[in-house]
Amino acid sequence: RHAYAVEAAMRAAAARTGNDAEYWGAAGLLHDFDYERYPEIPDHANKGAEILRERGYPEEFVRVVQSHASYTGVPRDSDCAKWLFAVDELCGFCMACAMVQPDKKIASVKVDSVRKKLKKKDFAAKVNREEIAEGAAALGLTQEQVIEHVLGALAGVAGELGL
Repeated sequence: RHAYAVEAAMRAAAARTGNDAEYWGAAGLLHDFDYERYPEIPDHANKGAEILRERGYPEEFVRVVQSHASYTGVPRDSDCAKWLFAVDELCGFCMACAMVQPDKKIASVKVDSVRKKLKKKDFAAKVNREEIAEGAAALGLTQEQVIEHVLGALAGVAGELGL
């Protein structure tokens, strides 16, 4: 479910910035494809990059996917990479916010509610709040703007996400 949410957020980001939605969506969909097999740091993202290269993916695409994990040291030197980093953790966090709504619907989640929950360290504790802030800053946007973007993108695929 997470990969599909990130794909939707990336497609929306591509539309917002005038970029290729297929390419950006694929980066969102594939960014964690290796996680179940290689969940440990530094394997995750690095092993995935090896697999993508073996399968003939362009190096630019491989670097975008690899750069979503800060520990790889791969710079986020494209808009696609910056957006992927900015929406990755936030997609999971927004889905967690939806799950605690009485109706469990992403449409019921408001930007202010997400911001308040971000301050609660025990809510979705594994989500890296520093990366959410860093991702927004790298885009030159406020956290509120990126949250609004993610909520809008997820609302567009709410049925598929079960939210």
